[in-house]
Amino acid sequence: MPAISVDATTFALFGALGDLALRKLFPALYQLDRAGLLHGGTKLLALSRDAGDPQTHMATIEQAIRRYVPDADIDESVMARFLARMQYLTIDFRRREDFAPLVQMVAPEMPLIAYFATPASVYGAICENLAHAGLAEQTRVVLEKPIGHDLASSRVVNDAVAEFFPESRIYRIDHYLGKETVQNLIALRFANSLFETQWNQHHISHVEITVAETVGIEGRWGYFDQAGQLRDMIQNHLLQLLCLIAMDPPSDLTADSIRDEKVKVLKALAPITPEMLSQRVVRGQYASGSVNGKTVPGYLEEENSNAESSTETFVALRADICNWRWSGVPFYLRTGKRMAQKVSQIVIHFKEPPFYIFAPEQRSLISNRLIIRLQPDEGIALQVMTKEQGLDKGMHLRSGPLQLNFSETYKRSRIPDAYERLLLEVMQGNQNLFVRKDEIEYAWKWCDQLIDGWSRLGDTPKLYPAGSWGPVASIALITRDGRSWYGDL
Repeated sequence: MPAISVDATTFALFGALGDLALRKLFPALYQLDRAGLLHGGTKLLALSRDAGDPQTHMATIEQAIRRYVPDADIDESVMARFLARMQYLTIDFRRREDFAPLVQMVAPEMPLIAYFATPASVYGAICENLAHAGLAEQTRVVLEKPIGHDLASSRVVNDAVAEFFPESRIYRIDHYLGKETVQNLIALRFANSLFETQWNQHHISHVEITVAETVGIEGRWGYFDQAGQLRDMIQNHLLQLLCLIAMDPPSDLTADSIRDEKVKVLKALAPITPEMLSQRVVRGQYASGSVNGKTVPGYLEEENSNAESSTETFVALRADICNWRWSGVPFYLRTGKRMAQKVSQIVIHFKEPPFYIFAPEQRSLISNRLIIRLQPDEGIALQVMTKEQGLDKGMHLRSGPLQLNFSETYKRSRIPDAYERLLLEVMQGNQNLFVRKDEIEYAWKWCDQLIDGWSRLGDTPKLYPAGSWGPVASIALITRDGRSWYGDL
């Protein structure tokens, strides 16, 4: 039996036939059931505007689970139990009267979790209709990104939700915060004096955060061209990672203690004025090229594309944090589509010793790095210097990793998907892994200055061939500081 105790809930998934629900959420819920982490009394409600035969829609959900869950994890008895928990309901999220049947499906004695896998434009309407139906008092609402496209629009969405729900029952999802390695950042930093005593400007030279994808926009032109890589990735995922790396120790592990420290980091981010953009920020757009041996089209050649679009598919930037811990330590952030490799990693570069006593020709080897991989293989490696083995080697040095690979170290344990952890945390009523309203606002405020600067300057993205590491200017961004991106081939 699992050591975690989870109470019975009614889980209502709005947008149940959308890509996110079918590809991620239902498979994650199935895995929780398979692990014994769904209470026997938990009910699942699949809510969508799509009319038609409910059994047909249920079959669509089952097919998605079988497609996205590994074959080895499919247990027919669990599948039957899981589907027996579920009911489908056609509902127009904006129509108040459509919520009356929902009331009959919700058990009054248990909490209701309302997961919004819908456009943010209907969050307010769903909340209002839940409240009108008398369901608000027992409900936790889960909001998917993006929450707005700038500070002003994010406030409209958050204020619409806050009119009916207090902050203590609002769970804003950033799925990166559910990744096992991201969770280990807290343990790595604050449970190991080896790292925490070195985690400052006295010992760290610089930090890199890279989130690179080999895929293009995958048919999401309508959404992505309105968003771009800065809004889609920097504003949420990469800034959240930066906060976890840079924050001071919280007083405890409660949600607000952790989020208070993250907000301090966001408030300390140095502004990047229009005059600084050319030296601190690079935006790019992929042209045609080759990825994994296959020829792929450029962004402007994708299906349903707008040939005049100036939306960026790549951003690299230097961020500086104005506080005592990080003064003078640059954080280099980089993210893009159609890049050379799929990789998400954080690299902490430690400063070199003040005096070098080994052979001068080996000096370029001296660089201790802590490498935290989020994907594709989650793990942590500490790059250290050791002497080469052999009587004839003298004091010749070699650089090698002290490595923890999660999939190899914990071979008997399946690494859960980020959504599994996040859904479980919502069911338990824990907000530690979710983003508070003020975090959203400070992140948007910092990103809005960049967007405004690009607009004022008439900046257009620099082209880079698909299958590369981005525009040449992104290499210059870091080399002008005497550094280079780690691991680029």
